[in-house]
Amino acid sequence: MDKLVSFWLFVCKNKYLITLVLFAVLIGFLDENSIVRRMGYAREESRLREEIDKFRTEYEENTRRLNELAVDSGTIERIAREKYLMKKPNEDIYVFEEDIEK
Repeated sequence: MDKLVSFWLFVCKNKYLITLVLFAVLIGFLDENSIVRRMGYAREESRLREEIDKFRTEYEENTRRLNELAVDSGTIERIAREKYLMKKPNEDIYVFEEDIEK
């Protein structure tokens, strides 16, 4: 009984502190919009923004190459030779190991 009375006195003395701590725990960890979840969402958002930037630069590069192909027929020949190892009838092709690894 003595422990119960001392506990009750502790609660009565520190009721505002206990309420504040419970509120902080509720908002920080248990709530649907907790700080922990918000930090995770912010991390995922930054990762997705980086991915968007990567795809945007890739899109711009591919668009530039497509415009090159539409304008210059020599570019088509160059790409066919480099990428698909095509050749003219009277030519020989030499492929180096460094080129294969790329």
